[in-house]
Amino acid sequence: MKRLDKQCLICGDGFLPKSVTSVYCSAKCSKKAYKQKMLQLKKEAELKALADKIPKDRVFISVAEAGILFGVAKRTLYRLVSEGKIPSVNLGTRLVRIDRRVMKEMFGPARSVSQAESAPKKKLYSLEKEDCYSIGEIAQRFQISEGSVYNHIRKYSIPTRQIGKHVYAPKTEIDNLYNGNDFI
Repeated sequence: MKRLDKQCLICGDGFLPKSVTSVYCSAKCSKKAYKQKMLQLKKEAELKALADKIPKDRVFISVAEAGILFGVAKRTLYRLVSEGKIPSVNLGTRLVRIDRRVMKEMFGPARSVSQAESAPKKKLYSLEKEDCYSIGEIAQRFQISEGSVYNHIRKYSIPTRQIGKHVYAPKTEIDNLYNGNDFI
């Protein structure tokens, strides 16, 4: 079996992966990635909380609210207002209001974090014998043990079907799992 070096997603250094799922070269990079992920989730939660406070029926919104809803920096919005590309109403000092409909036309629908929280779409698989590999075929094709194949199938929730004494898994999922991780 020919194993290739992978590139660490954090530091960019090449490394020899210890498992199929290894994407970081060390525990240090793994911890750094975890911290970045937690920080990103915290920021998204804060943005969602701020976006939920903005009434959906309000036609004119402030520049800060527009930035939160549409994911555009306030400076960019103020620049576009000053250039006349976004029509606005000035109600006084620091009271610039933008029409929500104009923002939707320019930047698309308002960002909604709740859409990302919805349940993932279920994949449809063909578990017919001709569309599947047996466990033995997978082990032979990718030069790994049958025990490893079973572990990966459980870990990645790949559906299986037993026909007689053989267990089958969809070719598409198995190919994606092993080919996507520098195996062959």
